[in-house]
Amino acid sequence: MATLSVKPGQRFALPDWYTNCNLISSNAERQRSASHQIRQEARILRNETNNQTKWDEHDNRTRLKERIDGVNQWKEALDKCLTDTDVEINALTQMKEAAERALQAKNLPLDVAIECLTLRESRRAIDVVKDPVEDELHKEVEVIDTAKKDLQQKVSEAFEQLCLLQEARHQLNFDHRGKMEALEIDRTCVSLSVNSPNISYKVNPTRVPVGSVTPEQWDQYSQYNKDRAEAEMKAAAELREAIALTIAQTDNELEAQRVASEFAFRKRIHELERALDELRWQEKNTLEEIAEMEEDIRRLEEDLHKKMWNLKLAHTRLETRTYRPNMELCRDQAQHGLTDEVHQLEGTIAALKQKLAQSQYVSWAF
Repeated sequence: MATLSVKPGQRFALPDWYTNCNLISSNAERQRSASHQIRQEARILRNETNNQTKWDEHDNRTRLKERIDGVNQWKEALDKCLTDTDVEINALTQMKEAAERALQAKNLPLDVAIECLTLRESRRAIDVVKDPVEDELHKEVEVIDTAKKDLQQKVSEAFEQLCLLQEARHQLNFDHRGKMEALEIDRTCVSLSVNSPNISYKVNPTRVPVGSVTPEQWDQYSQYNKDRAEAEMKAAAELREAIALTIAQTDNELEAQRVASEFAFRKRIHELERALDELRWQEKNTLEEIAEMEEDIRRLEEDLHKKMWNLKLAHTRLETRTYRPNMELCRDQAQHGLTDEVHQLEGTIAALKQKLAQSQYVSWAF
C-alpha cells in the first residue's frame, strides 16, 4: 500500500503566510517610497548642482573678463606712461647734450681771454698799467668760469635725472611685462571650457602661491610705478627748463661781458692811438728842434772859431805895439781900443763857450 511522503520541517499556519505576504508588500512599498524619495532628492540635487556649476562657471568667466579689462586698462596706462617716459628721456638727453655743447663752447672764449691777459703781460715800462681792459678781462674769465660751473652742475643733474628716469622706466617695463603675461594667462583661462582637450586634475589647485598679493596691493603697486614715473617726468621737464634757462642766461652774460671787454679794448686802443699820435708829433718837433740845435751849435762853433781868430789878431796887434821905441810907446786910443777889444772878445768867447756847452748838454739830453 502506498504511503504519503511528508516534507520534514516546520509548517506555518495560513495566517502566518498572510502576515508574511503583507510584510513583504509593506517592505517593498517602503523601499520604493525611500527609493522614490532618494530619486527625487537626487534630481533636485542634480538640478541645483548643475545650475550652481553653470552659474559659478559663468560668474568666474565674467570675473576673468572683468579682470582682463582691469589689467588691460592698467596695461594701456603703463603703455602711455612708458611712451611718455621715452619721450621725456629723449628730450632730456637732447637738452643734456645741448648743455654739454654749450659747456664745450665756453672753452674758446676762456682761452681767448687768458691769451689776451698773457699777451698784455708783454707790455713794457709805463705801459704795464692796471687799466679797465685788464679788469674786464679778469671779469670775463670769472664769468666764463661761473658759467662753466653752472653748466657742469646742470649736466650732472641731467645725468642723475636720466638715471632716475631709466630706473622708473625699467620698473614700468617690468610691471608692463607682468601685465602682458597676466593678460595672456587670463585670456587662456577664459578660452577654456569643459570640452577643451588640455584640462585635467591638478595637485592642490586651491593653494595660495608664494608671493600672492591682495587686489589693493596689486593696484597700489602699479599706481606707485605710474606715479613715480610721472613724478620723475615732471622733475625732468622742470630740469629741462632750468637747463635751457641756464644756457640762455650764461650765453647772455658772456655776450654782455664780451661786449664790455671789446668796448674797453676799443677805448684803450683809442687812448693809445691818441698817445702814439702825440708822441709822433712830439718826436717830429723834437727832431726838428735837434736839427736846429745842431745847426746852432755848428754856428756857435763857427762864431767861436772866428772870435778866437779875432782875439789872436787883437793879441798880436797889442803884442806888436809893445815894440814901439821910446816915447812912441804911448797908451793912445788905439792901445785902449785894442785892450777893450781883447776884453770884449774874451767875454764874448766865454759867453759863446758857455752857450755852446749848454747847447751840447741840451742836445745830448735829446
